[in-house]
Amino acid sequence: MKKLILFITSILAYTTATQAQQTFDKKTVLSQMELANKYFMDKWPDTGKTIITNKERPSNIWTRGVYYEGLMALHEIYPKDIYYNYAYDWSEFHKWGFNGGNTTRNADNYCAAQTYIDLYNLEPDAKKLKNTRANIAMLLNTPQNNDWSWIDAIQMGMPVFAKMGVLEKDNRYFEKMYEMYMFSRNNHGDHGLFNPKDGLWWRDADFDAPYKEPNGEDCYWSRGNGWVIAALAKVLTIIPKNAPHRDQYVKDLQAMAKALVPIQRTDGFWNVSLHDPTNFGEKEASGTALFVYGITYGINSGILDKKIYLPVVEKAWNALTAESLHKDGFLGYLQSTGKEPKDGQPLNYDKIPDFEDYGLGCFLLAGSEIYKMK
Repeated sequence: MKKLILFITSILAYTTATQAQQTFDKKTVLSQMELANKYFMDKWPDTGKTIITNKERPSNIWTRGVYYEGLMALHEIYPKDIYYNYAYDWSEFHKWGFNGGNTTRNADNYCAAQTYIDLYNLEPDAKKLKNTRANIAMLLNTPQNNDWSWIDAIQMGMPVFAKMGVLEKDNRYFEKMYEMYMFSRNNHGDHGLFNPKDGLWWRDADFDAPYKEPNGEDCYWSRGNGWVIAALAKVLTIIPKNAPHRDQYVKDLQAMAKALVPIQRTDGFWNVSLHDPTNFGEKEASGTALFVYGITYGINSGILDKKIYLPVVEKAWNALTAESLHKDGFLGYLQSTGKEPKDGQPLNYDKIPDFEDYGLGCFLLAGSEIYKMK
């Protein structure tokens, strides 16, 4: 009898431990990503079709670049020809080039290069990187470091330099990336866009002190901070372990993650305005998805304590999939393009943002990192 009780106890303990380890069901996470992605691909079967909102724009602008960043993350964990072909056709349509020409300092424009490099790595062909190599070489060989004057640009630009540094086996790309990042961090505005006291970033020089939210707090925009933590996570996945300045990116990601924990909403989302819930402080999906991506990378890589941060990710992903993801794959509670909490308001479950692509890209990045969780 005693042996039987011990056997049952050991089985229960094993079952409990196994359930604790299986926080996320991989099949469910993948199906949620596929659902959201299928909705978009069905809605946009023509990858070259222009985007018309308040004006007509080409389909290789930053919003679509972020979507393809997410699509390639989905393709990495679940390779399918339909994903590869969709990204390849888009790149071919734009002749592997950038919005506004192939000599640009605007990181929004060369964000598309993230996908071009990914496609090149899967199947090398010189034409894929002709424009990327020329444009990034121009940035590499000119002295300016002040291009990323708004924090969104950190996500659009940093991973391109990281990928080129690995591809070319050239530390100059890593050094230039660091110089540009640190200029944004420490020099833009009055004292840089990063506030080490709060562990968060002002969106640009318009929002650093003495600018205040209605409640007297600093203005920390959710998606803007999401871009930064996502950029840090993405760069850390790309650069070698011994790459210069890696420790800086690790410390900054850890500081941001620590700052985000106490301000997460009880429903799992983060507010549009991180420190003032009275100023368009509703739940918002794109910033939340980017925080999930960055924090989950931190857990997976061992730089964030799983005991502390796993519950944060669980709450956030459950919120995204229960309250943002529709049965047809549409994503609600997505703030439209802008630069601060008031833009694209009000938000709700059914409201269609001005662009549906970048929010999906953020969701796919988050899901892909959760899928990798052991």
